[in-house]
Amino acid sequence: MFRFLKNSLTFMVGFFIVSGDAAAQPQDSLITAKNQAVEANGVKFSYRKFGKESTVPLVFLQHFTGTNDYWDPEFVDRVAKERTVILVDYPGVGRSTGKVADNVGQLTQDTAAFIKALGYKRVDVLGFSLGGFIAQELAAAHPDLVGKVILAGTSNKGGGDHLLQVLGEAFSKKDIPDPRVYLFFTPSQQSQSAGLEFVKRAAQRADRDPESGKEVADSQAKAIITWANTPDPENTLLKSINQPVLVIQGSHDKMFDTENSYKMSQALPNAQLVLYPDSAHGSIFQYAKSAATTVNRFLSE
Repeated sequence: MFRFLKNSLTFMVGFFIVSGDAAAQPQDSLITAKNQAVEANGVKFSYRKFGKESTVPLVFLQHFTGTNDYWDPEFVDRVAKERTVILVDYPGVGRSTGKVADNVGQLTQDTAAFIKALGYKRVDVLGFSLGGFIAQELAAAHPDLVGKVILAGTSNKGGGDHLLQVLGEAFSKKDIPDPRVYLFFTPSQQSQSAGLEFVKRAAQRADRDPESGKEVADSQAKAIITWANTPDPENTLLKSINQPVLVIQGSHDKMFDTENSYKMSQALPNAQLVLYPDSAHGSIFQYAKSAATTVNRFLSE
């Protein structure tokens, strides 16, 4: 995911400143679930589906440059104990074919096409970081398709971002084994320890998706920066989302200001807010057990 970014960060700063569907298998986990594929709009989407069989699945939408292998198995597998979960690589990412989108609108269209190609009339969605942008747009544009929404470590349209700043800081650190430990967790000993454990858990799968390269990073960075800095002073997007929404955030997010999540919960017509202490962008990974329990409770209400 982030391994190649150190070499291309200088370019990024300069640029942006100027198969068929199979039934879910209860015995599977994120580490063992097979890769499947479905075609929609000329794109062959790579996805994994597993967990307890449920009529309405939960679709996971990933963060910047992330593939299906960058979710936390502990978090995802605990959610999967209660319902079917579906993880998908965006077009041009991981094992999915197609062109990498450089805007949230296209990513939203791609995601809607993928869900419909699986034959579902109704799904719940969990969007993390960039995935949260897509989840908001998807819920607003397709209220018939999207039921409940979980927004984790994300922000509202026009809420701003610190993407290039925090990436630069992360890659300047020489004493961390993985940039995510800095990006997703706070500097405290407890949070850093949780970060190291998360990185270990996320590395367990042997048959891993291809790592994201420069094209993915450049395109998705443009999508994030553009969407997060497009003004929406009246919160028109949020106010148009009438589905139940669960907002989950860490107390000290470096990527998207934690305060934005509080503002989102106020602007959304039907929202709950969960704020985890001594945590950052990856609070759902630091508090994987609690977050999974909270998500399942919210979806079952």
